[in-house]
Amino acid sequence: MKKEINDLTDGSIKKYLSGILRASIVGILVLLQFGLIIYLSYKLRGFTVYIYTFLQVLSIIIIIALVNDNRNVSYKISWICIIAAFPITGHIMFMLWGNSRGKKIDKIVLNKLAKGYGYLKQDPAVVEEFKEQYPDMLRLTRYLQNNHFPLYKNNQVEYYPMAEQAFEAIFEEIEKAEKFILVNFFIIGEGVLWDRMHRSLLKKINEGVRVLFLYDDFGAMLRTSRTFKKDLEREGFEVRVFNPIHKYTDKLYMNYRTHQKIVVIDGNIGFTGGMNLADEYVNLVPRFGVWKDNAIKLIGDGVWGLTVTFLQMWEAAIESAPVDYEHYKPTKNFPKSDVFCQVISDGPANNPRNPVEDFYKQMIYYAKKVLYITTPYLIIEDDMRDALTTAAIGGVDVRIITPYIPDKKNVKILTNYHYGSLLEAGVRIFEYKPGFIHAKTMLNEDSAVVGTVNMDYRSFHLQYECGVWMCNKEVVETIKKDLLKTMEECHEVTLEEWKKRPLFIKIYEKVLNLFSTLM
Repeated sequence: MKKEINDLTDGSIKKYLSGILRASIVGILVLLQFGLIIYLSYKLRGFTVYIYTFLQVLSIIIIIALVNDNRNVSYKISWICIIAAFPITGHIMFMLWGNSRGKKIDKIVLNKLAKGYGYLKQDPAVVEEFKEQYPDMLRLTRYLQNNHFPLYKNNQVEYYPMAEQAFEAIFEEIEKAEKFILVNFFIIGEGVLWDRMHRSLLKKINEGVRVLFLYDDFGAMLRTSRTFKKDLEREGFEVRVFNPIHKYTDKLYMNYRTHQKIVVIDGNIGFTGGMNLADEYVNLVPRFGVWKDNAIKLIGDGVWGLTVTFLQMWEAAIESAPVDYEHYKPTKNFPKSDVFCQVISDGPANNPRNPVEDFYKQMIYYAKKVLYITTPYLIIEDDMRDALTTAAIGGVDVRIITPYIPDKKNVKILTNYHYGSLLEAGVRIFEYKPGFIHAKTMLNEDSAVVGTVNMDYRSFHLQYECGVWMCNKEVVETIKKDLLKTMEECHEVTLEEWKKRPLFIKIYEKVLNLFSTLM
């Protein structure tokens, strides 16, 4: 695809004034809320003695509540720091936003998710076959099954080391669609890639194929026109926008996004990976050097997991008539194969339980010889760091690939900050020298995950994510070869090099780390 399009034109990164204005208005509304809090703090200064006593009591109550809260440690520490640093302001902020984070909204989303889980049934015969081939991994797959993610077999997996290859395959499969196409991306950026996707989907609509198009409002706001949704609907697209950013500014629920990327054709073929629908993801625009993403094409029983994940978020996007899941069932019987997989998903409505994060830690602990990870952001909490260091100290070859050229400088500084304890334990860290690695992969000697999940607080706690866990030696070996080839293009960071970073950075990163849950 890259060759075809680059022969014709270069890509672009468009930004629309309407999106900038929307973002500005929402930003102003949030700042006004902060301003009101600060103003109240100022006006109450005349009642110092009474307020001080009240705050002391309130602080004890809040801290006791936080210590006994079953949410993660970073969440607790962040609020304790805010309360300690801003005695009056911090308390008001916690009462408004920290104590009840859109519980009513979460309940609505959970009800929609629960409906989808009802269509995910585990075939016991598949589990028995898996048990015979991978007896040591039964506990791992049982954990996913108990979180509504069935184990499937009879799959074919094609791995794409770059997003250009993945999108070319997506366009080829769209051309063959006969019944429906499901599309979900976080970022939509109008440009060459979008133009081709738009033409392909519109052609199928005119042939009578249904196209359900879901995207995140925050991800598309700046890079699509004000009439983007209406224009698509006029052309016959069925469009939903997840969590409009202006809707919940009073609850800061706008911080919770859908980061999932899913394309499903006729229920038989599915795609997922790290890429978004914008020109830089296929290297039509050299935004941060070479942009490396990866993705998979799944054909087989496991596609139903991707279909259900899409429909769950489709229903969660707006209040509407119930979706008939049966309409989106696969239309083919798939040939038998021993490629096992489970489609996993997660999101903030699940908090404090985060099955994807816990599953990642289990994959780390299950690694016997090899553990390779690619992630654009490495902002991990103590338990994830301990899992990685324990594996490395135990003799596992732990390697992590991160970007050399960052897309967010402060996030890169925090990523580098987390290198220290990992390097000391023997973890090898590689920075992708050609540019920015956006791929999200975890691989041990028996299995691999490819999807949308970054190794950071935002992916594990604030965003709806998805991925596919695959268990098959040939598939794992294919992905491993790509990661090893990628490492040859990387700069390996040493502990001595890490220790030599400037004093200013060493101080700055410690301050940044207080706000890691916000990045």
